[in-house]
Amino acid sequence: MLRSIFFLLPSWILLLVFFVGPILLTFYFSFTNLALTGTQAQSMEFVGFQNFAAMFEDPGFRVSVMKTIVFLFLSAIVGQQVLGFLLAILMKEKNQAFRRIIGIIVIAGWVTPEIVVAFCWVAFLSDSGTLNMLLNSLGLESITWLYSFPMISVCIANIWHGTAFSMMVFQASLDDVPKTVEEAAIIDGASKFQVLTRIILPMVKGSIVTNMILVTLQTLGVFTLIFTMTGGGPGTATQTLPIFMYNQAFVNYQLGYGTAISLVLLIIGIFASLFYIRSMKVQI
Repeated sequence: MLRSIFFLLPSWILLLVFFVGPILLTFYFSFTNLALTGTQAQSMEFVGFQNFAAMFEDPGFRVSVMKTIVFLFLSAIVGQQVLGFLLAILMKEKNQAFRRIIGIIVIAGWVTPEIVVAFCWVAFLSDSGTLNMLLNSLGLESITWLYSFPMISVCIANIWHGTAFSMMVFQASLDDVPKTVEEAAIIDGASKFQVLTRIILPMVKGSIVTNMILVTLQTLGVFTLIFTMTGGGPGTATQTLPIFMYNQAFVNYQLGYGTAISLVLLIIGIFASLFYIRSMKVQI
């Protein structure tokens, strides 16, 4: 027993220092008036729920929550989840060479660092970018994509970046569905659509929920992609909660207020995960 504790002790210490410690500090700072400059930077004070009260009265916070929900729904739940599942279905039972080629192409977007993905899409969607050059070659006028359609632009970039993860999760899950079950259903007269909706989807329901939780938590934390492409603008068009939190903490120097926003972001992730589990009635 003591020997087991001795070997596990380093991992416990690392978890406490790099995981539990920052969470506890974030929780504590969210109830203080900690700032980067001024007298509050030298002597922070415990202010109770003052940061949270100010947050819910701040119209910028309410706008950011709505933008976060829209970005999460379009890019993660609809985009990455649905597209990843469709790619996995299309690649099911295809030969190994086909799966390998498509897999490499899709995974290339996933392994690319977020900042590189952002620059690639800025180069593609900017006023003098590749997409407008293609439109001009067809005799069409240029479109200011990042100004006229900022949310759609960042959603497409996030879908391109993250779909490979969902595809790999669904591929592994679909490979575990017994072929004999599908063949028996087809022999009994079931169409391919019925096999998909009544056999495959219920059998991979656990993977769907797991993937939804993972892509939701990942998307809630997306900062570099949006900040590089639009800076949260124009105006507040793409100001999601991570952008709003950064502006409050490091532009307005209100670290206490910023950490309170990060705590709300964490709570949103927890409630979203619980909602998926309860609504799909699965055990993770």
